[in-house]
Amino acid sequence: MQIDAVKHYLLTLQDSICDALAAEDGQAEFIVDEWQREAGGGGRSRVLGEGAVFEKAGVNFSHVYGEGLPASASAARPELAGRSFQAMGVSLVIHPRNPYVPTSHANVRLFVAEKPGEAPVWWFGGGYDLTPYYGNREDCQHWHRTAFEACEPFGDTVYPEFKQWCDDYFYLKHRREPRGVGGLFFDDLNRWDFDTSFAFLRAVGDSYIPAYLPIVQRRKGTDYGERERQFQLYRRGRYVEFNLVFDRGTLFGLQSDGRTEAILMSLPPLVRWEYDYQPAPGTPEAELTEYFLQPRDWLQPA
Repeated sequence: MQIDAVKHYLLTLQDSICDALAAEDGQAEFIVDEWQREAGGGGRSRVLGEGAVFEKAGVNFSHVYGEGLPASASAARPELAGRSFQAMGVSLVIHPRNPYVPTSHANVRLFVAEKPGEAPVWWFGGGYDLTPYYGNREDCQHWHRTAFEACEPFGDTVYPEFKQWCDDYFYLKHRREPRGVGGLFFDDLNRWDFDTSFAFLRAVGDSYIPAYLPIVQRRKGTDYGERERQFQLYRRGRYVEFNLVFDRGTLFGLQSDGRTEAILMSLPPLVRWEYDYQPAPGTPEAELTEYFLQPRDWLQPA
């Protein structure tokens, strides 16, 4: 296993994503916060706040290790309980200022579980997903087309499988609705050899900026008012609910005694909840749930 090569790639990916986002914002810069975990490992958090384009952008690298896997990591594979582990990854969430620019999330990571006298058990995970407030067909098709092209060299079934996994994973059961329009999600990935799996991780990580930045550039100048801003803050509540109730990465970070500020950097700076809100029929706000937050093949023409 080339663990050092994976770590080098992840740190380089963090730098390249931050450079691209800061250049697009043009006003704010990422602050860098290096931290150490008492039980083993540490990380490098990079956060941009109150920018011209991005209200908050967090891009976090972590590499942690310990003597036993947290419950969130071993729940699906109880045979790994008690093994020592190391986990490394880059995780990011971007909350734009303009309601017509979607929120986006991406994550790429490697887990290794070890036990003396036995071969290490490893797997990759990650993906990315898009959460619009005002849906746009062109944006959704571009996002999924880029994801499809990243997966294509690895087989015809990879994109549809990981697209469906994303739809299933980023789903708020208590709301009976998806968090957004999906993208890719995969976990426990070791179906190929290590080099091929690592190549797939790089393909996903490297495709994030080409998937997201053109959408930002198309929508960041769209006029909006208080109505759109309030709807954006309301829908951000769904994002918070998912991350605090369902997200495995959040649970792993908290259960492994990670750094709370880094774990919760995914939360937006402002959000609101409204009791039993129902958008008026025929409005763009209603179209979000009636059309965009429905199972859909975004590779097909509208």
